[in-house]
Amino acid sequence: MTLDALIAGVGAWFAAALPDHGIYALMAFAFIAGLARGFSGFGAALIFIPLGGAIVGPKLISPILLVIDGIATLGMIPPAWRGANRSEVFVMAAGAALGVPAGTAMLALLDPILLRWSITIIAICLLALLVSGWRYHGEASAPLTSGVGLIAGLFSGAAQLGGPPVVAYWLGGKSDFTRVRANVVLYFSISSVFSAISYYFGGLFVPAVFALTVVILPSYVVGLYGGSKLFGLAEERTFRIACYVLIAAAAIIGMPLLDGVLR
Repeated sequence: MTLDALIAGVGAWFAAALPDHGIYALMAFAFIAGLARGFSGFGAALIFIPLGGAIVGPKLISPILLVIDGIATLGMIPPAWRGANRSEVFVMAAGAALGVPAGTAMLALLDPILLRWSITIIAICLLALLVSGWRYHGEASAPLTSGVGLIAGLFSGAAQLGGPPVVAYWLGGKSDFTRVRANVVLYFSISSVFSAISYYFGGLFVPAVFALTVVILPSYVVGLYGGSKLFGLAEERTFRIACYVLIAAAAIIGMPLLDGVLR
């Protein structure tokens, strides 16, 4: 095969795999989601899933975020492995091993409109949890930790929305912020493997996922980098409030009722 033929073949594959609308909007949403995660450590899924799901549907947008976030955050895993409480992370991951496949089944089988409404409601509820400032301050135990992993895994499998329960649980414990952050990063690296396996067997890794990943990934990476740099220029409280506003707007605009806004 000649180089010209190879290029033509790749171009044809991209043309067939990419959706016929909304690509630039998805790139913009990915940048905003990356920016939110870069400067606050959370919020990417709560922003990207409702908005992106309104354009290409939840069954496509969830695996896209899984792939781009997994690639973009690979460099965070080695330091997290060194700094995390690995035994506690593995206990939570054991719960996620059960929750992720169940959530994936919901993503694969539920009606897309029903799933999008569910994602919107879950996003708003998780936002309320984050805004409330509630943290779990009781004693950690293996059953409770694995139970949190089960719930987070269910949310992750269905819509990559497993972050807030995990963060709320670990921030209320006795570990310092550095240990908590390492725990969260390591947990989600393991949870993402479960999600990737479940999505594969659920038939969710269609060609459009990888075509859109190539297009969207640079915007997400730039957002991550920019957000991490901006974090040192303002108070954390200011950034968190901005994240909350973005997440709320994403949840509202991503409602099926308002599809005309994004199409």
